[in-house]
Amino acid sequence: MNTAYKFRIYPNRKQIRLLTNTFGCVRFIYNLVNGNISLEEGHLTLPKLGKVRIKQHREVPKGYRLKSITVSITPAGEYHASMLYEFEEKVKKIKPEEIKEDRILGIDFSMKELAVCSDGTSAGYPGYYRKGMEKLAREQRKLSKCEKGSSNWRKQRKKTAKVHEKVSRQRKDFHHKLSRQIANAYDVVCVEDLNMRGMSQALNFGTSVHDDSFGMFVGFLEYKLEREGKILIRVGRWYASTKTCGRCGRVKQEMPLSERTFRCKCGNQLNRDINAATNIREEGKRLIST
Repeated sequence: MNTAYKFRIYPNRKQIRLLTNTFGCVRFIYNLVNGNISLEEGHLTLPKLGKVRIKQHREVPKGYRLKSITVSITPAGEYHASMLYEFEEKVKKIKPEEIKEDRILGIDFSMKELAVCSDGTSAGYPGYYRKGMEKLAREQRKLSKCEKGSSNWRKQRKKTAKVHEKVSRQRKDFHHKLSRQIANAYDVVCVEDLNMRGMSQALNFGTSVHDDSFGMFVGFLEYKLEREGKILIRVGRWYASTKTCGRCGRVKQEMPLSERTFRCKCGNQLNRDINAATNIREEGKRLIST
């Protein structure tokens, strides 16, 4: 298996000049490892650059083999080294007959809360981008008043980029923590295979959809489950999870977004998102059995 670690590096002035010249030709610096790259004692040794100070926020397990390193720079001027490692690990994949009922979870995408689960819980995404919009607009106004290419323009451009990067890091941190909690608690997770790009365009909810980044969350959840031998089930996007009654299976003709409570002739009445998450869970169970 392969895994990547991304660390921030702090090159000195001479190293920055060399990186800048290289970035003038390519956006990233990519190395093949021939024994000339090493990571030790807070420094990363790279060809031509020599020792570069690195902020290693997590340990690399012993036995991992370094395959390649990609050095990149962010719009805010931060340098990062993405290190690809290869490792061998025996993963015991869970068998369908070993899956317990209470270890299966259905997740429905919610515009308001990011996700609603079949167990009745919801993941309230804080909306980091919307919270930072005021500060971002302020920094962008300052940038628009600067002469393009000037020293002040370059400084202000970095300040604006830092606001974007902070939002991105907050979002990733939230998704990593939530996906880890779910991967620890369940063996099978069922989600709807949604077209998030089409949804953002069709429903005019572009800002909310991109801010939530539900697709990123599912991607994090998928690899975490896979590494533990667990299963992520993607239910087809045309499955009528919202219109189907989770109790009797009757399918409604219409279910507008304004209707937040699902009501059925059989007497079933509950939150529409919980009903959809329950249906996704049951459809996932069916797909496992087949």
